[in-house]
Amino acid sequence: MSLIKIQKIMGNELAKRTFITRPPEPPYELLLNDPTDSIFIGITRRFGVPFTWTFNTLTNPHLSVVGITGSGKSFFVKTFLIRASYVWGTNAIIIDWAGEYKGWVKQSGGTIVSFGKGDYLNLMDLAGAKPIDRVKQIMNSLDILTDISNFPEQKRLTSEAIEQSYLNAGFIMASVPVGDRDAPTLKDVVGLLEEKLQEGTYQYPAELENAIYRLRQFSREGEDYFAQKSTIDLDRIIRSGLVAIDLSGLPDEKFRALAALFILQTLKEKMRLEGWSAAKGLKAIIVLDEAWKVASDERSDAITIIREGRKYQFGLIVASQNPTDINEAIFSNVGTNIILKIKFQKFMDYIQGSLNFSQFIRGEIGKLGVGQAAIDLSFQTSQQFPSTFIINRIVGEVPLDVYTITLADLLTENELRDLSIQKEYSLEKPFLRSKLIESEVNTDAIDGIMSELDAKNRLVDLREFVRIMLGQRLQRELVVSFLRSSGISDQLITRAFSYGE
Repeated sequence: MSLIKIQKIMGNELAKRTFITRPPEPPYELLLNDPTDSIFIGITRRFGVPFTWTFNTLTNPHLSVVGITGSGKSFFVKTFLIRASYVWGTNAIIIDWAGEYKGWVKQSGGTIVSFGKGDYLNLMDLAGAKPIDRVKQIMNSLDILTDISNFPEQKRLTSEAIEQSYLNAGFIMASVPVGDRDAPTLKDVVGLLEEKLQEGTYQYPAELENAIYRLRQFSREGEDYFAQKSTIDLDRIIRSGLVAIDLSGLPDEKFRALAALFILQTLKEKMRLEGWSAAKGLKAIIVLDEAWKVASDERSDAITIIREGRKYQFGLIVASQNPTDINEAIFSNVGTNIILKIKFQKFMDYIQGSLNFSQFIRGEIGKLGVGQAAIDLSFQTSQQFPSTFIINRIVGEVPLDVYTITLADLLTENELRDLSIQKEYSLEKPFLRSKLIESEVNTDAIDGIMSELDAKNRLVDLREFVRIMLGQRLQRELVVSFLRSSGISDQLITRAFSYGE
């Protein structure tokens, strides 16, 4: 066989190999966009191309962001919001589940709305929707948050009472309201059901009592955050620049989820009413962080916004440290997925199954450091190249300072071998500061804690971290509460305290 023939055969075989014919990144013309109409994220690892984000070539403007605590998740979100504001004048509404963002928003000159601390939102407000549509939305929220779907008669009674309360207030069910007529409240709905029970003519009184009980948990005095006249004007908020809607003051996950669902429903209606405009970029970005009850249910308006938002120039960012808290429909439909450091195999399996990236990318994600990320893009047209690539680090508006708390000294040998047990916690500096502010630690104590951590090169074990906090004269109960909210187990907290006694 001649040398030329051998070369031809080898050339044909090599041409079939993916690593020769398909580059490991999208072409630069899809990564490097007009700087006046895009947001700089970072530099690609393989070819060193500046990646500037725009949704002009993507299926939609929505993003998912996943990664363990301290991986750079909130750092990315903050950077993205700041740059969107610079480039497009975009408003940002953060539905802040744990109060993580309120310290940063306050420092940035934004607006903070705090449920449970004097702010109320009437669940029956129409926000431009027809009453008949609002009834369906309220019932959908109850379907997601309670077991009412298992009790058809209770569901019917509740729906009819909500509808009747609108009629009693003078609304026409199939018409968009005009004028300043006040909407009824959940207390009015409960009152109608109680009247029906007192009449004594209904043949299933137990069903009626249970329907009343289900609504009363959201309307009893002291917990009537959604059953009073609204003090929050969402129409104004959506145009107020940077806003954090702090849900941490609400009593439990169910209340927080109800608030988040209502806010999403209202913003969706306003999005539809405003319609499309010829302006560049995004009018508003809604951030949904760690809202597992809202992001995981396929009936949630988060998914409706993702499917419709491009038409109205509204973006939604869904962020979580646990990818399985995010419905696959979100991963499959958002235009951009930001994947930061992930440790657990089950999480990696879930993401890879949703996005279908290669084993090579999976291996690279497993080696990511703080601030490094895999980016998965969904382009409008079919492309003959991988859509998932690695960036060296997210280039943010401020340095990404990270404090690391190690746990190894407190773990048993079996626990050290158990790959499912986290061996250290990394906390971004802004996140740690905001968590301390949320825990009502005074400024002097926060500065003292930061100073001691900086002196130890930002690396301490849990026992030393406890000692530092107690050294700032913080109460033991406050320290325990702070550690729990950071994801550290009671067992390890007990061990950390017992070592110092």
